[in-house]
Amino acid sequence: MHTYETDVVAWAKEQAGLIRAGRFDLMDIDHIAEEIEDVGKSEQRELANRMALLLAHLIKWAYQPGRQTASWQRTISEQRKGIKKRLAKSPGLQPMLTDADWQAEIWADAVAQAASETGLADFPEACQWSMLDEVLQDGWLPAS
Repeated sequence: MHTYETDVVAWAKEQAGLIRAGRFDLMDIDHIAEEIEDVGKSEQRELANRMALLLAHLIKWAYQPGRQTASWQRTISEQRKGIKKRLAKSPGLQPMLTDADWQAEIWADAVAQAASETGLADFPEACQWSMLDEVLQDGWLPAS
């Protein structure tokens, strides 16, 4: 038998075979539960990364009007599409969009990214835009 610690891919195949064979008594339940939880965490990270990238580009759009580019618009559009696909695939992620702590964390990540890319530092401490009514709306761009 493969162990979780030495070869997780072989272990996963082995566990799947045990499930299909109905050999629940031989399954590594604790690690299976951990892996299932990690799937959810992966989806959450994907949403957070996309939202931070979207917000960073919206910040740059608002604070550097002279540097607005079609590339920024494409990134904004691509991230919105990716976020909407992720939410459609995993509707359980939807509540994150209205969670104040999550929003604050994502905003901080976006500000750090925008500051790094622009050299600017004077951004609001909290997001001034509505996640649902503005940030995720196709075509919406913040005023310059």
